[in-house]
Amino acid sequence: MHCAEATKTYDGSRRAGNEGACDTLAAVTEISYEASPVPVREDLTASQRRAWKRLAEPGAWWTGAERVAIAVEARNARSCRLCRERQTALSASAISGEHEGLGSLSGAAVDSIHRITTDHGRLSKVWFEQNRAAGIEAGPYVEIVGIVTTVVSIDSFCRGLGLPPHPLPTPVAGEPSRYRPAGATTGNAWVPTITFLRARGAEADLYDGRPTGNVMTALSLVPDEVRTLKDLSATHYLSPEKMIDLGTGRSLDRAQMELIAARVSVLNECFY
Repeated sequence: MHCAEATKTYDGSRRAGNEGACDTLAAVTEISYEASPVPVREDLTASQRRAWKRLAEPGAWWTGAERVAIAVEARNARSCRLCRERQTALSASAISGEHEGLGSLSGAAVDSIHRITTDHGRLSKVWFEQNRAAGIEAGPYVEIVGIVTTVVSIDSFCRGLGLPPHPLPTPVAGEPSRYRPAGATTGNAWVPTITFLRARGAEADLYDGRPTGNVMTALSLVPDEVRTLKDLSATHYLSPEKMIDLGTGRSLDRAQMELIAARVSVLNECFY
């Protein structure tokens, strides 16, 4: 990817004065809440900037440009006609057709992104295996899940404040690492995961030496996606060590936090 190409953001806008800059810190962390109707804690803003920086960089299986394209496609899924029709159908498989993708990713990648974004409550092992046969292996799939989670989380935060979503970051050039952790094993999920007892070496930091839930281990085939999720969770909710302390709260007390979390989980049809 050339520097001139990197000045164009993937939401279609162009930043003035950035010609020739490939991966400056300002280019990949352009998140501000100066226009927010209520004050936003600095630690929230800082964690979102770190997430945007990671989003722009090459991952384990996708380049920086592809990662940002995945983020764009996650936003685009909200307006996809096929996704809307499937959401109202008794079964997603009852509605055939093609997603209204933007053309920069494969059909299997677009299907994964759109379904994870708009119809995650009805994903199935059969569907997962079909997309795997079409070229989306477990590692790339898990990275897609992590990217979509990051973008949906930050976009939802903006929507809750009545603000437009932030411009997506400028991709950073480079190749994916193709790193697959040795501790990942199959058995308790559709994809290989790293259990608490196997989180050693380079992955020793994933669970901070504590047993953890499936919501964290689900992304562990791509360890950096766990790290991003932990970073965002620590500011938007609670850090793992504080979760086990039921007396911990913020502006809301813990009971209020959990009531809201439970209601959101029901509305989003969360399941494990």
